[in-house]
Amino acid sequence: MTAPTTAAPDEGAETPPGDAAATANGGLGAAVPGRRAAVRAGFPPGADDVTGLEHAPGDRQAGGARRKLLGLASTLGPGLLPVIAVAAVASVLGGLLPVVGAPVLAIIGGLVIAVVRPLPVRAEPGISFTAKKVLQASVVLLGTGLSVSEVVAAGERSLPVLVATLGATFTMAWLAARFLRLRRDLALLIGVGTAICGASAIAATDAVIGADEADVSYAIATIFAFNAAAVLTYPQLGHLLGLSQHAFGLFAGTAINDMSSVVAATTVYGHASASYGVVVKLTRTLAIIPVSMVLAAWTRRRRGAVPAAESILAGSKVGQGATGPAAESIEAGGKVGDGAPGAGVRAEPKPAGARGLRDVFPWFVVAFLGAVLVGSTGLVPGFAHHWLSDLSTWAITAALAAIGLSAKVGRMRAAGARPMVLGAILWVTVGVTSLVCQLA
Repeated sequence: MTAPTTAAPDEGAETPPGDAAATANGGLGAAVPGRRAAVRAGFPPGADDVTGLEHAPGDRQAGGARRKLLGLASTLGPGLLPVIAVAAVASVLGGLLPVVGAPVLAIIGGLVIAVVRPLPVRAEPGISFTAKKVLQASVVLLGTGLSVSEVVAAGERSLPVLVATLGATFTMAWLAARFLRLRRDLALLIGVGTAICGASAIAATDAVIGADEADVSYAIATIFAFNAAAVLTYPQLGHLLGLSQHAFGLFAGTAINDMSSVVAATTVYGHASASYGVVVKLTRTLAIIPVSMVLAAWTRRRRGAVPAAESILAGSKVGQGATGPAAESIEAGGKVGDGAPGAGVRAEPKPAGARGLRDVFPWFVVAFLGAVLVGSTGLVPGFAHHWLSDLSTWAITAALAAIGLSAKVGRMRAAGARPMVLGAILWVTVGVTSLVCQLA
């Protein structure tokens, strides 16, 4: 009996998609899983893995956009939900307690949650997004209610106070750091953060001097502690001194470290104070540029002055009084310094300029100026200003809630006493200098 034979397919004939799928899957007629398998089975790129029907390019793009949105929601959602909840409660309570205000209640609520029950790590992306991007958006929204003439006038009037506070803060930072025997980089980070704009200035300074990560963490924790203190106490101090809306805006813009805290304190004091304080603070923020340039030149000179000594020290024994980056990298397995905060095991310092200044410059300042130009041209209808103001206040409240939720209490404890003492001295110095300059 002759066995049945199977005719080989003609090489020139086209194989139907279904037959190709069955053949590729062992002749069982089952669908080929995966997009690559579908292509191997004879389906055109972009075809459905099961049916073999080709999708239009628009469908593929829509599917990709949906996947991106779902991925973004899954990444930011765990952090956005608690932020929105805290901001909503703070907004309700802020309406009942207008003297305190929703932004202050939001940061207090966030801090309480951070201390009592910190959120899981998966919530950090959403919290960080709100604390940074939403805050910057709120500042840009404030710009739509200002005119170019108001911004220029505020910048001119605040310039003498800004120069005085910067000079007094840097001088006191140098003197107090020597007295407290703090490391140079740590004292510099705290001084720049207090004098200019908090964490943003610390990041910019770190980008050009290549500070130790421990010093950066201690400086940010110190600045954060006194930002919170300013938000809670400065509005009451302003009422006690009888400061006008513009006077308090100038005081807050020159004496409070971080933009978020300036916005929170001035929003509680009044809308006019918030607008004025933001302009003053943005003017102060621009000091990052000249200060960073000077620090970059100083760092290059300091580290480039002893290249030969560093190469010699790289082969010498630890403990013979060697200093500088090379010696610090040798000592990475042992203790460095005299027990100052942040001393101990240290990694090799980052090279100066490891991150460009472009990466840390607050580019939302440019967006704010663009919003001012739009507001000055009359493109924003009059009835929309009230809505934009309310939206900005809500964004500020949400950002402050996120900042409170992101507080690292353990890091603040680890900072120790001496960085906090320096932060307190500089906090008082910049506040007193601002008030004296205005009242003189």
